[in-house]
Amino acid sequence: MTLFGIAGWSGSGKTTLLAKLIPALVARGLTVSTIKHAHHGFDLDTPGKDSHTHRRAGATEVLVSSAARYALIHELRGAPELTLEELAARLSPVDLVLVEGFKRSRHRKLEVWRAAVGKPPLWPDDPSVVAVASDGAVPGCTVPVFDLDDVEAIAAFVIEQAVLRCRQS
Repeated sequence: MTLFGIAGWSGSGKTTLLAKLIPALVARGLTVSTIKHAHHGFDLDTPGKDSHTHRRAGATEVLVSSAARYALIHELRGAPELTLEELAARLSPVDLVLVEGFKRSRHRKLEVWRAAVGKPPLWPDDPSVVAVASDGAVPGCTVPVFDLDDVEAIAAFVIEQAVLRCRQS
């Protein structure tokens, strides 16, 4: 599967861009999955539900299934965090996996950068940043720059960089 990242500092608009980019890619006939990195502990379970009770009781994995969806929750229980590659290997096959976060990993990525966030851009020090999407000028940028609201152009670029390049390899 092809991985392509959307990276940037917290508050830059990565999730907002992904919420627009995913339907644009699906409309072009691609199957898309996502991997989202969370920096802090998180919980998908609701206290009082059976799955939460099972997990809290010590189960390593809890799979919840219905006619509409299933979810697998895996507790690391002190084991090291999985790498991006290990996580991707657990997904069902799709045309494209969009990765939100993992900004220090070496997969190809588009950086979402806003001067107002007050953080330095990633692209000068990260050769895996192949483009930047921003709400303004990106002084000195040496990779393609897209308007953050130009989702169609960003989608075309992602397809060219991630999907077509992979198929040519």
